[in-house]
Amino acid sequence: MKPNPRQDTVRRFFAGLTEYAFGCRLGVVDPPLVDYLAELLVRFIRNDDVFSVRGPTGKRLDQVADMLLEAEARQGEARRKVHRHIGDFTLFWCGVYPEVFERMRRLGRKDALLDYQTQGKRAYYIASTIAVESEPPRPAVLQRLSDDFEMCVFGLGEVRREWERRGGDSDPAWPLLIN
Repeated sequence: MKPNPRQDTVRRFFAGLTEYAFGCRLGVVDPPLVDYLAELLVRFIRNDDVFSVRGPTGKRLDQVADMLLEAEARQGEARRKVHRHIGDFTLFWCGVYPEVFERMRRLGRKDALLDYQTQGKRAYYIASTIAVESEPPRPAVLQRLSDDFEMCVFGLGEVRREWERRGGDSDPAWPLLIN
């Protein structure tokens, strides 16, 4: 596979911000957790990855309520993958873009009745309990995300504040974040 310098730049950008926010601002030195969160940010640059869960007909699922139903319809590794995505989805919106999350809830959709933090913690916990042979991350990282969900929400908010503090469009990685 050919290296992608643009992707590498974005990965380094988020890895640095995440390490700074969690290590320096929060005092959390947990490389597997911090690496997971940095990779989450890299993956969720793409809208297709934010909304990657599909229903049986191939329709994109954009509400946690629908994702929960889909997770329960699956087994094994597929079930773990959807629960992990629910955790990632709720963590991303609560931590990085809480204003968008609140707007989505006010639209009167099914998710307006859900507590995203509770659902995210639960989804990570369930994903951590499903044994799989090869699917990363390790259960311990998912368990930590469940146990410390609120801290991770706060930390991702610190990551966002730091990239905004650095001047947005004056940062060399900024154009990569908005394409």
